[in-house]
Amino acid sequence: MSEFVTLDEIRAAQQRIHGVAVRTPLYRVERARLESLKLPIPAFDLYIKAESEQPIGSFKLRGAYNMVAQLSPGQLSRGVITYSSGNHAQGVAYAARSLGAKAVIVMPSNAPEGKKAATKALGAEIVEVGPASSERRIRAEELVAEFGYSMIPPYDAPKIIAGQATCGLEIVEQLPDVDLVLSPVSGGGLLSGTATAIKLAAQAGLASPTVQVWGAEPELAADAKESFYTKHLVEWPAEKTVRTLCDGLRTQSMGKLNFEHILRFVDGIVTVTEDEILAALRILLSATRLVAEPSGAATLAAALFHAHELPKARKVAVILSGGNLEPALRERLEAEIATTA
Repeated sequence: MSEFVTLDEIRAAQQRIHGVAVRTPLYRVERARLESLKLPIPAFDLYIKAESEQPIGSFKLRGAYNMVAQLSPGQLSRGVITYSSGNHAQGVAYAARSLGAKAVIVMPSNAPEGKKAATKALGAEIVEVGPASSERRIRAEELVAEFGYSMIPPYDAPKIIAGQATCGLEIVEQLPDVDLVLSPVSGGGLLSGTATAIKLAAQAGLASPTVQVWGAEPELAADAKESFYTKHLVEWPAEKTVRTLCDGLRTQSMGKLNFEHILRFVDGIVTVTEDEILAALRILLSATRLVAEPSGAATLAAALFHAHELPKARKVAVILSGGNLEPALRERLEAEIATTA
């Protein structure tokens, strides 16, 4: 690859999505709240970037709108298509509706019913396939060839990366002296964008020159960590990645463009267990007013349970990437919290 997303492109995306995507808050977690839960107190100040407060409940609106908004009138008239397990589906559907375009979404049969319903409610047409991420990409490409839709990839495109990068740019605008930022990683859109924005901002003197950006993913779907440390893009079979509770982090491989950005701008990737993810979900429900889906809690799990693997830092920001928590799981977690209170 010869070119990387630039800071100017990220700033342009920030202007483009203004008024559609929300500039989400960066909340500081009070130590007293963690102490009340009898948790080990971290040696750093902890901040949460609440992308759960986006109109669709996740960061995915940033990249989706940034790309759909740059289509020509002719392209919009033919409609847009993507493949997604849920949050990008809603991002594309929301962007398409805002711009008057038809949206077709190829979703896996095991996608959460709540995310399917939310996507339909935004006016999108859903086409279901099997659980493998490769299946939905192939079907979407077939429909592009048949109907002339414009493809809006979930992560592997410069305009998607630039849109997701606005999240990272906001973090350093809100907390210029942040030392460490943790982003979930699946296909790599959010991690590649966040790291690119933060490192370019640091080069421009807008953030600490020593700021680090790390990814967090489930150990049951750890293709990104393997790829990062071997410097070779690997693909895990669907039967392995579907084991994790994090439906948004089940992608079998990172995108090629995302991987190039990650190799250049990311400092490390750490994995977390399913029990740690569930614990982070309970902590969020107990210690904050924020609701996270499992994929969005992976970063908090990394910060609280894997600090020994991360660089020492005074201020740590974790991205809560989405808050579309299935009602049944929320009910279960709240019952567990009540029994231990």
